[in-house]
Amino acid sequence: MTETAPEDPHEPLPLDSTAQLLTRITAQLGSQLGLVSLNGTRRPMHRTRVPSAPVLVAVAHGSRDPRALSTVLELLDRVRELRPGLDVRLGHIELNEPLLPDTLDGIGQGEAVLVPLLLGRGHHVRHDLPRAAAAATRLRTRVAAPLGPHPLLVEALYERLLEAGWREEDGTRRDTAVVLAAAGSRDPDSDTDARRTAALLSDRLGGVPVVPAYASAAAPTVPAALRALAARGRHRTAVASYFTAPGRFAAVTAAAAPGIAAAPLGAHPAMARLVLHRYDQAVAAPTAVREALTHPRLLATA
Repeated sequence: MTETAPEDPHEPLPLDSTAQLLTRITAQLGSQLGLVSLNGTRRPMHRTRVPSAPVLVAVAHGSRDPRALSTVLELLDRVRELRPGLDVRLGHIELNEPLLPDTLDGIGQGEAVLVPLLLGRGHHVRHDLPRAAAAATRLRTRVAAPLGPHPLLVEALYERLLEAGWREEDGTRRDTAVVLAAAGSRDPDSDTDARRTAALLSDRLGGVPVVPAYASAAAPTVPAALRALAARGRHRTAVASYFTAPGRFAAVTAAAAPGIAAAPLGAHPAMARLVLHRYDQAVAAPTAVREALTHPRLLATA
């Protein structure tokens, strides 16, 4: 189809013939009827995704706890509300469907950014996600930084503690402390990230000691950390749940708390903002993301 020059607005418009008018009326009626369903109601307008924007693939670990999947889906709904039109999909490393390779295969061609819903560096971020990205040969993929450490996570942790019963005046007592309960990893960088988050949370709480502890693969365990704090006179302790969603580890660490046990981070608004922040970082500056993966302070401030 060839392009024609635009009409001169000062030239008189030619009169349409009867046949042309009938053709135009028929076309307009057809387009209007296409918006009406068979029962006479208007069809909903479909939201299209942002043109040329890479697909955001949120990568969750997966859990046998059914609350984990529903929590992650709620979080991604918040992400979509913040960025209408962005194609947001979910893939799991294990235990839940859809699995990440299936999600990537379903995208087909184009670009995708894998955003780990993980709270620090470890085997999944360093190996599993890059391997899955490389296997999706029809896609141009990038892997974003993990969610933590970051001040937005600290804000979510702080508000979850308040919801569980922590009071501002608790920060002024000499016998208070907080255990930051995390999953744990054999990767030493994961421990570094958890300690960085613990330091940021301590600052947010006005200097209250915050000790990282783990549900598996690393020491100390949450009960051991609680005993050590009690031996130092810190008998009023709370457990901050450093988990994205409910699951076995979150339940076990909460059960060990003698007092306040905060809920997992879940679909907190700060989490949705952080998911998009990590996505935008990977789109704008993938080299900076790779550098941040080797420097936790860059992760916490980027």
